Amino acid sequence: MPKPRKSQISLEDTPYYHCISRCVRRAFLCGEDKLTHQSYEHRRQWVKDKIEQLTQVFAIEVCAYAIMSNHTHLVLHINNQVTCHWTTDEVLRRWHKLFKGTLLTQQYLSQCQLNSDELSHNTLTQLTKSELLTIEQTTQVYRQRLMDISWFMRVLNEGIARQANKEDSCTGRFWEGRFKCQALLDETALLACMAYVDLNPIRAKAATTPETSDFTSIQERIKQAIHNQQPNKLMPFSCNPQIDIPNILPFELSEYIELIETTGRCIREDKTGHIDKQLPALVTRLNIRPENWLTITKTFTKVFHGAVGHEDALQHFCESQQLKRRPNVSSCQRLLS
Repeated sequence: MPKPRKSQISLEDTPYYHCISRCVRRAFLCGEDKLTHQSYEHRRQWVKDKIEQLTQVFAIEVCAYAIMSNHTHLVLHINNQVTCHWTTDEVLRRWHKLFKGTLLTQQYLSQCQLNSDELSHNTLTQLTKSELLTIEQTTQVYRQRLMDISWFMRVLNEGIARQANKEDSCTGRFWEGRFKCQALLDETALLACMAYVDLNPIRAKAATTPETSDFTSIQERIKQAIHNQQPNKLMPFSCNPQIDIPNILPFELSEYIELIETTGRCIREDKTGHIDKQLPALVTRLNIRPENWLTITKTFTKVFHGAVGHEDALQHFCESQQLKRRPNVSSCQRLLS
């Protein structure tokens, strides 16, 4: 039985989460239907465009993504600190990009379009204290939703489902129930999961190199790295991993790209027992054994069912979420050290 999201998401333990959504139909989310020979490749762009739109609205950043033929992978970061600095106007404007809001919030925003003098006068004459209080309470609800992964995934999946149903001239479920969610409790789990997501097309033999892996975050990062830049729609990598900077991925981009390239070569060789011992220092620094790395990046969702991290981080997460069992404890002990 699926666990409620409140037992899978804990900002006290980690802001990083791996989310998977899988299509329920025989027809693909993307790709080509072998029976009808109809192509659904254009739907990949739907998903990418929707993800980019939502990152401009929510306080949620994308660390890695892969849009596959019948499922999507997202590694998300909840930036709860930025919401503290959002004004009432900012929160309501963001929410109204997705939903209509209430009559009061609509009235409030329409007044905000006036100049400051007119705004002060109109607010005093048209909105009562109780109405302003109601607006503030509604704003707090919206603020929480704008840093909620469940709301992010709900808007993403519902929008794609509606588009697909309209195109297919049908109704009913498009996704296989709720999205799956894994908490990534430390840097090791984060790195392994990002690599697993970015290497999805190579494992599926849909691409032969990271730079040709269409509709993946690694392809975007490589294209920008050529110009010494980073994609503005993705969470940036750190320039100096030794310095702890909030809301920056704690790895160096060049090391990460080299790691993905090396791992991708091992996967393409299709030799389970073979892995390059000269992996970038990034893996060594995080104390991941080279012989475990290929296993993790090929079977992340098979060997880990739930929160992922070293034993102490996993123990703290289970205690804070009041979980009776520690999922993945044996796999984490065996593969993350």
